[in-house]
Amino acid sequence: MSIEVNNESVVDVDESALQRLAIYALDQLHVHPDADLSIVLVDEAAMEQLHVQWMDEPGPTDVLSFPMDELRPGTDDAITPAGLLGDVVVCPQVAIAQAETAGHSPLEEMLMLTTHGILHLLGFDHAEPAEEKEMFGIQRDILINFTMEERRGRH
Repeated sequence: MSIEVNNESVVDVDESALQRLAIYALDQLHVHPDADLSIVLVDEAAMEQLHVQWMDEPGPTDVLSFPMDELRPGTDDAITPAGLLGDVVVCPQVAIAQAETAGHSPLEEMLMLTTHGILHLLGFDHAEPAEEKEMFGIQRDILINFTMEERRGRH
C-alpha cells in the first residue's frame, strides 16, 4: 500500500501515526494493498483556498477529500481492486482548535479527520441521517480499534 504523508504546514505532526492509521483503516475496509493514498497537511490559507475553490465556501475547513478512481470498500471475500484512492487534505491549525473545544489531543483530532477523509474517498457520506449513522459508526469503530492496536503495540 502506498500511503504518502506530506506535511506542507508549519505545525509539527506525527506523520507516522497518520500513516499507521491509514494502513489500518484501509485494511479494515478491505482495500487492496496496492491502492495509493495521499495525505496532505496544509496551513489555513491553503485550506481556505481549496475550500473556496472546491466547495464554494469561505474560510478554512478541517478536512477535504479528493477521490480519484472512485474505489469502494471491499468485503472479506472480495477486496477493492488496486487503484488510486485519492487525496485527504487536513488543516492542522483547524484541527488543533477543534481538539481544544472537544477536549482531546490535536493528534486524536487529526486521526479522526484522516479517517473521515478516507471514508469520503470510499464513497461514504453523511448528508442523510442513515448515511451519517453508518459513516460515523464505521469511523468510531476504526478509531477505537486503531487506538487499542496502538496501545498493544507500545507495551
